[in-house]
Amino acid sequence: MPKVYARRLTVAAGSVLALVGTVALTGTTAEAAPPSPPSAATARTYLSEIKEQPEGSSDGYSRDKFPHWITQEGACNTREVVLKRDGTDVKTDDKCAAVSGTWVSAYDDVKTTDASDFDIDHVVPLSEAWKSGASTWTTAHRQDFANDLTHSQLIAVSASSNRTKGDKDPAKWLPPKTSYRCEYARMWVWVKHTYELTANSEEKAKLKEILDGC
Repeated sequence: MPKVYARRLTVAAGSVLALVGTVALTGTTAEAAPPSPPSAATARTYLSEIKEQPEGSSDGYSRDKFPHWITQEGACNTREVVLKRDGTDVKTDDKCAAVSGTWVSAYDDVKTTDASDFDIDHVVPLSEAWKSGASTWTTAHRQDFANDLTHSQLIAVSASSNRTKGDKDPAKWLPPKTSYRCEYARMWVWVKHTYELTANSEEKAKLKEILDGC
């Protein structure tokens, strides 16, 4: 596990949960977005530090090896925290489920007032992480990755965009909204660099192309 990661997760999770408490009381959010990734210049430096390596095997992969949507506080799990964070005017019931609010998908500008229309995307997909180094991690570390509120690893987006993306890396899929691609590349690189995951040559080339144009 990268150094200071556990401490950062604790601090950021506390900040997000403070926001959640505010949402429950006021029905609004102050953020409505994942944590901001580093600048393009910093992301280019991070990208150069990511080890270039062909993707590993998917043998043994299972989503169950990345326990996710764990309880964060009280009745709120990770999915519910992200829905509150990424929406506006979000109101919840006593089980922390979103009963009203507005969400706009950064990937494709799809808008909804029904939280069930949206998925929580792992920016770096779990399968991609497995093939990039996570197969050697402990289950606890994979759980941290799958529920990371500290970095730009989780985002509420339209179900259609998330399912079209699947487990593809940026060489194979990018958000349909072209103006968001720089942000997406910065998010992807931040997560991979933080977790010391590898990237294949096509993936690194596409990320460099995007970041050079930011």
